[in-house]
Amino acid sequence: MLEPRIQQHFVDSADLAYQSAQVLGPAIESAVQALVAGITSGAKVLVCASPQSHALAERFALLCVTSFERERPALAALALGSHAICARQIHALGQPGDVLLVVSAQPANEALCDAVQAAHEREMTVVALLGAGSDALLAQLRETDVPICVAHERAARVHEIHTIVVHCLCDGVDLQLLGEQENFQ
Repeated sequence: MLEPRIQQHFVDSADLAYQSAQVLGPAIESAVQALVAGITSGAKVLVCASPQSHALAERFALLCVTSFERERPALAALALGSHAICARQIHALGQPGDVLLVVSAQPANEALCDAVQAAHEREMTVVALLGAGSDALLAQLRETDVPICVAHERAARVHEIHTIVVHCLCDGVDLQLLGEQENFQ
């Protein structure tokens, strides 16, 4: 009884992943370049997220500080606390050249828009990993910022693609910093 529905989840996820690979590749590459530019100039990455995406924001920061799939020195990254105070944290911690990664699978709320504004006031680059309905936040982005938008109506599917994007970002940063890995598959 449940098995067809379970299988449909896998099919829908795989379909969206395939479509997203085609559409999001250039934006993900631009985001990697923005992250690497900040990291190699001594800047840090601050990460903020909607409550539903906070665990993924913490995962990204953790993978930067520890490692992704191979050992490397720690990268300066910090997942900010409650999204309600992210703008204040950015004003306190953000420096010119830092990068703000914003993650939200649902339409971005006012607190995240405030965080983007704070990042711009601190002369930071913004990488925005968003879902459908984030027009207000997208409108705030500057030409030097990088939007990565998964335009899908189901938040569960958007979260799945965001997880893949986070892994692509980590892998891309490692590739740029460490070079090609032998036996990569």
